[in-house]
Amino acid sequence: MNVLTLSLALIFVLIPLLLAKTFQLDLERDMVVAVVRSIIQLLLVGYILQFVFDAEHFLYILLMLTLMIAAAVQNARKKGASIRGIGWKLTVTFVFIEVLTQGILIGFRITPASAQYIIPISGMVIGNSMVLAILFLNRFTAEVKGRQEETELILSLGGTPKQAIHQPLIASIKASTIPTIESQKTIGLVQLPGTMSGQIIAGASPVQAVQFQLLILFLLLTTAVITSLLLGYLSYPALFNERMQFLQEPSD
Repeated sequence: MNVLTLSLALIFVLIPLLLAKTFQLDLERDMVVAVVRSIIQLLLVGYILQFVFDAEHFLYILLMLTLMIAAAVQNARKKGASIRGIGWKLTVTFVFIEVLTQGILIGFRITPASAQYIIPISGMVIGNSMVLAILFLNRFTAEVKGRQEETELILSLGGTPKQAIHQPLIASIKASTIPTIESQKTIGLVQLPGTMSGQIIAGASPVQAVQFQLLILFLLLTTAVITSLLLGYLSYPALFNERMQFLQEPSD
């Protein structure tokens, strides 16, 4: 693909713009902003990654990973603003996931310890962890609000904060992990995953592409479960004070 063919691909931008204008959906401005931002951001990232790959220096790799985690925390923390210290809780979660996955991949020599592998895989892992964190926080805050009377009743009967928050916590963990599990059940039947499709388009054999895609799927499954569990058990204590009283309006 070159600049000319990429420019022709803008047809796929014009079609929804015309439809939005015709049906008065009032989405034209958002579409244009999204397209312009995606072009600028991806081009910028492309040049940065080219520099990092050519340099192959640990410091640059670490800086890229730090920026990814910082951006993920900044985006996800908005959904958990009512939970005290949600920023550091998200940071611990994302860092733990990154260290665990890369530690296994590099430690067992599943993938090489090079920027070409570390950064793309980390992007998928951290990005997926961010989405899972947002799903969890959305559901958890709703569950806590909806079961406030039940939580206070358990506390008044002598229950601990962990017992009082158990049902909302478990329900939120399940709700946030189910999309990942369900999507993996139909992988290859309903859709060809992005990593696999990209490798096939780049010329890799379908079998090799499948093997690498399976690695990514296993990583994302681990990411989904650990993100929800770790973030959940880091978050729920912030809903109670030192006297084990439920905070109805916790602040960040």
